[in-house]
Amino acid sequence: MILGTKARYAVMALVEMAGREADRAVSLAELSKSQEITVPYLEQIFRKLKKGGLVISVRGPGGGYVLSRPSGNIFISEIVEAVDECLQMTRCDKQKIPGCMINRSRCMTHDLWEGLGKQIHDYLAGISLADIRSKKKQCV
Repeated sequence: MILGTKARYAVMALVEMAGREADRAVSLAELSKSQEITVPYLEQIFRKLKKGGLVISVRGPGGGYVLSRPSGNIFISEIVEAVDECLQMTRCDKQKIPGCMINRSRCMTHDLWEGLGKQIHDYLAGISLADIRSKKKQCV
């Protein structure tokens, strides 16, 4: 599994926002410049982050976005899921029960890939924006 650019850029932008004043809105133009991501691409990402309840938009002069809750309560798995990046490692569609094979059975490696996907999700669910900012969680 390779995490897509939307998820990586979303995490990068929110980590930066977590390091700013909580009550000060950050414009997409500011994030675009500091993160070297185009504004149109950030607009797509932030639309999904807003829909996912991770950011709140602020209108008017000095407008932009703020985190919807403290950075210690926003986890990386939430960000990845909000921008529609799949952490699922199997090729099985959750709607196709019991499995993805033509005969509707599970492939021999299903449990292996499902377990790996769970490990990745659990790892990302244990790291908050605040953890990254304070470097509490080391990436190994």
